[in-house]
Amino acid sequence: MYDTKIFWQWFEAHNEALTMLNDLQEKEQKQLLDELQQQLEQYCPGLTYTMGEATSNGRKLTFTAEGDSDLFRYVIALTDEAPDLDWWDFVAFKQPGGSHLRVRFDQFLFDTSKMHFMQLECEDEPDFIGLRVALDLKQVAGGKFVPPADDEDLQVGVYVTIEDMIGEFDCATLLGYLEICQVPDEPFKSGFQPLDDLPEFVEWFKKQRDKE
Repeated sequence: MYDTKIFWQWFEAHNEALTMLNDLQEKEQKQLLDELQQQLEQYCPGLTYTMGEATSNGRKLTFTAEGDSDLFRYVIALTDEAPDLDWWDFVAFKQPGGSHLRVRFDQFLFDTSKMHFMQLECEDEPDFIGLRVALDLKQVAGGKFVPPADDEDLQVGVYVTIEDMIGEFDCATLLGYLEICQVPDEPFKSGFQPLDDLPEFVEWFKKQRDKE
């Protein structure tokens, strides 16, 4: 485990096939991608990847620890040791997607333009952000039912949505507390602001923290 050279030796040996992935039969594609995941797990259990679509500039391969900060150093080491290969852009961590996102998780659909947030103080951990996220509980469930705010899948879905907005690294290293509530009739009068403002707020928070 934790030997970047073994992983990259395998990757370089299969570089041609991975580059021409779209030209392979579906069975061959699955086999190759499964082997890529196996090689990644042999390097460090708990890591996975996402592969972007092929473009005229190449393809992006993102390595992720799925938010487990204990494994972040292995993601960083792997990308730091990545070979310089034409066609490939190797990236550490899921990158920020910004605002105006629609994220599906399990039976829920989260539309960030219809969600709100309020900062909560983390008294014991001032370098972390506490968030209260308000949303229409029935709406995210497609009008089928009203899930309780402490529904585990709902909470994970909101976390995943925030991660998609601000990126894996900031989400794991800055978010100290998260709670969910039904959006009030007048969210702005209740102290909430649009969730689409969260990426800008996070950048402001980091600048304020670094000044101290």
